[in-house]
Amino acid sequence: MSLINEVHDSLPYVDSPLTESARQKAQQLINAELSPDHSTSLHPSIPAAPESHISALLQQEIDRKAAGAPLSGGIDLSRYEAPEAPTRASDTDAPDLEEWRQTLQKAYTSSSHLSKRHENLTLLEECGKNAWLIGNSQLEDILRGLEKELAETKEAAEEVNRQRKIAQESSQGELVSLQDTWKRGIGAVLDVELASEGLRMQILEHRRVAAQQQQS
Repeated sequence: MSLINEVHDSLPYVDSPLTESARQKAQQLINAELSPDHSTSLHPSIPAAPESHISALLQQEIDRKAAGAPLSGGIDLSRYEAPEAPTRASDTDAPDLEEWRQTLQKAYTSSSHLSKRHENLTLLEECGKNAWLIGNSQLEDILRGLEKELAETKEAAEEVNRQRKIAQESSQGELVSLQDTWKRGIGAVLDVELASEGLRMQILEHRRVAAQQQQS
């Protein structure tokens, strides 16, 4: 529902087009009524934006994208790579158990990652096609619904314009006649005012002449 109920007293199918000078004068009148900050502040009828509940991490990424900064950080993929076996300075040196323990942990992490990746790829090969087709079908249903709504809205707007055009064109003769009558009425009023002003000037002149005759 519209926040503001507006009634536009315009007759686009009857009125003659505006001249450039008239358009500029109208724009000047509009600009005189606008507040100095109209281009930067919202209309009072527009509600305030809801409070954001975005996490700090997501907000950081949004700010990075808005600033055009390159992507940095992220997941360290080196932990999923196969580790190299620890080396000894010489064959006589004892192996470093702690180093071997860390290498074993890295190997276990890499093995778990590869196993899960193989499992996901297998599921994708088995079910991915159907899921993709189902997703496409759902998106097509949404698109058809939006296209239908858009077509209905356009049709409703065209019907409103069509009815408005019919109403204005059917009343055009009456409107032109009323406008001509109004113009003739204004002209008659101006003629009466001019005649009255002329009569007033004659009366003043007659009084002036009479006053001069009395003085002489």
